[in-house]
Amino acid sequence: MSMSKASVILIVIVLLLISSKEAASIQSGSRSILRAVSSENKAQVDYAVDLNSTNFDAVLRDTPAAHAIVEFFAHWCPACRNYKPHYEKVARLFNGPDAVHPGIALMTRVDCALKLCFGQLIYMGGLVTSPSLTCLAAQINNKLCDKFSVSHYPMLFWGPPSKFASGGWEPKEEKSEIHFIDDGRTAERLLNWINKQLGSSYGLDDEKFENEHLPSNISDLGQIARAVYDVEEATFFAFEIILEHKMIKPHTRASLIKFLQLLVAHHPSKRCRKGSAEVLVNFDDLCPPDMWSPDKQEAVSDEKGMLGNFQICGKEVPRGYWMFCRGSKNDTRGFSCGLWVVLHSLSVRIEDGESQFAFTTVCDFINNFFICEECRQHFYQMCSSVTAPFNTSRDFALWLWSTHNKVNERLMMEEASVGTGDPKFPKIIWPPKQLCSSCHRSSNHRENGVGQVDWNLNEVYKFLTGYYGETLASLYKEKDRLGDEVTDGAIADLVASTNAVVVPVGAALAIALASCAFGALACYWRSQQKNRKPRRSWN
Repeated sequence: MSMSKASVILIVIVLLLISSKEAASIQSGSRSILRAVSSENKAQVDYAVDLNSTNFDAVLRDTPAAHAIVEFFAHWCPACRNYKPHYEKVARLFNGPDAVHPGIALMTRVDCALKLCFGQLIYMGGLVTSPSLTCLAAQINNKLCDKFSVSHYPMLFWGPPSKFASGGWEPKEEKSEIHFIDDGRTAERLLNWINKQLGSSYGLDDEKFENEHLPSNISDLGQIARAVYDVEEATFFAFEIILEHKMIKPHTRASLIKFLQLLVAHHPSKRCRKGSAEVLVNFDDLCPPDMWSPDKQEAVSDEKGMLGNFQICGKEVPRGYWMFCRGSKNDTRGFSCGLWVVLHSLSVRIEDGESQFAFTTVCDFINNFFICEECRQHFYQMCSSVTAPFNTSRDFALWLWSTHNKVNERLMMEEASVGTGDPKFPKIIWPPKQLCSSCHRSSNHRENGVGQVDWNLNEVYKFLTGYYGETLASLYKEKDRLGDEVTDGAIADLVASTNAVVVPVGAALAIALASCAFGALACYWRSQQKNRKPRRSWN
């Protein structure tokens, strides 16, 4: 039996199990886990992301982190079990929505001894002991582990996430961007190794929002590329707020539809365009014009339940943290920064004929759905002061830029008087000379200390289109994410991070149909194991 035939058999088996009505439910997302644990272990949190042969490439391609660490281990290895607490101490700093230093490194692990099993899972001392458990004979991650020349457990690698995806490692490879971590036996030593690579000074006791390491070099044009993840996060939160506060009303319904149309056509993230399109196509069914009639009040009360099933920017969002828009304090920047980036990115992507539509759509959206009352009123006053329609996209982009500076100017004075600003990211008149020297003809200071700038508007518009257009999308272009859909995770998420993936005994029909295929596949994989070199563990 060829390897390709074996792969086909495995896929057929997986599809049979997915189609079973009693198959185990699978949580969506790159960290999806089917985990049956004892009550004593429920409070334990794993920060490292468990990967396997089906989701390895997709997760590492998609991560916003600049670096990745992959630990190859075996669940039966005592040294690996003893090392896990050390690895988790470091992973706490970088992974998940409560990460102390998010976006720096994604810490992952691959169980080279993972088997695909079916039956009722029972944990006793961390080991599967159920007599009804049926497992595939061979480890399903063998090929992945072989690609990285795993010779002992645990074995750690460091490199750019994109280089891990569809990549590999050889011991004698000289120019590889993936590096073997030779000094990470304890949490302290692993973090020291990471600090040496980054020139950082992270500590195991660092707590969230102690963001002394945040990049604040405003002269770095490339920093906006990190905001491509923030526009997705902000889009999700904008719609989450609308649903949570039941803000879709007869008088706001049309403005939301127009904003969805704008997102479908011009959002910088393809998955947000796709998600917005799905909501838009189904909008009349989810929010019919007569839904506020007396006999439809029950539907209105369940508004989030109807729309909440649609993931406006895909299953990976929200990630739970900000990249470019992260403040040095918990209550600064974040969503408001992300929403401004969304609006600016839309303004530089529209055509001339759409400029007036984009203007009215943005103004109506903020007026109807931005829940900060003072900010909403101030923004709409500036919208109302416009007396002539916009004829070009340049006009709208420059109006939005000028409006943003007026908002910054107002908040700059307010925050200075009460001390609520972000000390690391103070409000400024934008862009500063460090980012666009040609945008500034001259400047002087008013009595209140706010700068008065004589702008070169042609240069400002040129800067805006490059900054919020090409540069913002550059990170996605490097990952080839603007043109490709997100990999479907339904099959990728089947294999869990525990010792086995388990389907309840109720799925007997699917197991029975697949039993012959399992036998053939197991025999083939057993034969492959005879030619494999055994891997050793740390002493």
